[in-house]
Amino acid sequence: FFQFLGKFPLMEPDEGRYSEIPREMLERGDFVTPMLNYVKYFEKPPLHYWLNAFSMSVFGENEFATRLPGALCGLLTVLFTYHIGRKLFGRREGVLAALILGSATGFLVQGRINLTDMTLTFCMTATIGCFLLAAHPAETRIGLYDHLFYLLSALAFLAKGLIGFVLPGGVIFLYMLFCKRWSLLKEMRLFTGMLLLLVVALPWPLLASLRNPEFFNFFFIHEHFTRFLTKVHGRYQPFWFFVPILLLTMLPWSFFAPQALLRGWRERRGPAGEQILYVIIWAVFIFLFFSKSNSKLIPYILPVFPPLALLIGLLFNRTFEGEQMPRNTGMFLALVLCIVGCGAIAYPHVDTKPYATAAGGLALGIVFIGEGVLAFVMARRRDARLFFVVLVAGGLLLSLVAPHAVFPVMSMKKASSRELCRMVRDVAGPDTAVVSVGYEQGFPFYARRRVIIAGGMGELEFGAKIGDQSAWFMEQSRLPELWDSSRHVVALIKPNDLEQLKSSSKTPVKVLGEDRRKLLVSNR
Repeated sequence: FFQFLGKFPLMEPDEGRYSEIPREMLERGDFVTPMLNYVKYFEKPPLHYWLNAFSMSVFGENEFATRLPGALCGLLTVLFTYHIGRKLFGRREGVLAALILGSATGFLVQGRINLTDMTLTFCMTATIGCFLLAAHPAETRIGLYDHLFYLLSALAFLAKGLIGFVLPGGVIFLYMLFCKRWSLLKEMRLFTGMLLLLVVALPWPLLASLRNPEFFNFFFIHEHFTRFLTKVHGRYQPFWFFVPILLLTMLPWSFFAPQALLRGWRERRGPAGEQILYVIIWAVFIFLFFSKSNSKLIPYILPVFPPLALLIGLLFNRTFEGEQMPRNTGMFLALVLCIVGCGAIAYPHVDTKPYATAAGGLALGIVFIGEGVLAFVMARRRDARLFFVVLVAGGLLLSLVAPHAVFPVMSMKKASSRELCRMVRDVAGPDTAVVSVGYEQGFPFYARRRVIIAGGMGELEFGAKIGDQSAWFMEQSRLPELWDSSRHVVALIKPNDLEQLKSSSKTPVKVLGEDRRKLLVSNR
């Protein structure tokens, strides 16, 4: 989880955004009102920002510090998945579930990116898991997991909003409905638990509402109900969108998810049947919830990984205890891994703008093919233990190779123009107009200052309408007017905007620096 956290520039737009907001919190000393490029930004609650701000206060304002909280949450999710598996089913089941989750390459990769979703995933996993642990008949620590459930539910709300309450609530309701365990309502310590939840969750939205009259409608109505029910955010995908996403991001373990779910359903009346049914509801309900939403992004599926890892761990444990391993599934997976490996090798040579170098594609292909060949041999022998070891080792090896193969190319395409943005600190004075032609969200983070946005406002549109922000937002067509003024101007532009700026302004354009994506130019 922690390799290369500080090696590559921030990826646009998410990493730039989730790094700049906590930086501004530290600079302003205000941890209630999130601001992005110094305008109000209420799209997300503040827990992830707070964690990043704390990390930056310890390790400095750099990429490592901004990615560390997400990586820690990923690791803690793996460890808590082990804890749930061990407490409910047994030590080996817990170890298997943790190994499965910790070697799912998509989970590891997303854990090393500065996103709010991994923070939510840990809080959600711990919340839903603590309720199940509290309801377990063998639990002797009276009240511990009950109160942790309320505490973590509050943190899940502070991580991503109302789904911190909705998703655990939906899972618990369906569990009590299917298992007829309504008596749990009397055992949930509602008074002390709700008091704890309110003490943790209520202060931030209350303070944010008192300081910002526009907060309530935007955060609760627009960012929750409108986002879920409409296509206003332009992130609509079909209902089945997360099926191939889960298949690819949880590879190779995703191939065993249908069998694990079916096997768990058949065992719902066994000795651990209620616990297994709860985990099934946990995985299926969250998957269907996000599939129904009209706003879909790949990281939204992360909270489904832990319950599926638990179910797949139970499935493999049965094979370790002597149950015959389904050879056809294993051999089919091995074939798919080999095909994916061949595709990885060919991809940089086929795509005109690939996200991997030829050497990187070759390295990834060798890992996939090697994993596939070994998996085929073990599946044919029906050696479940070595088959499992091959898949775990393959997943971990991929997580070591993938950053070398993919991140350097992604840095050229999607990363912030780190060195150019840092140059602004040396060439721009306090009165210099620093302009971003098209909003690059990592620009303020690296420049350590507010920038003027020329062109689309993007996610700053809401904050840009609060107060008089006219000096900080302009149409790109107005840039030549500013350029020809007496004011010193430094601008970050795309190469194809250079000729347009030269032809539409009288003042010469001086190129201060360039990288593969952008130019830093000045009118002096």
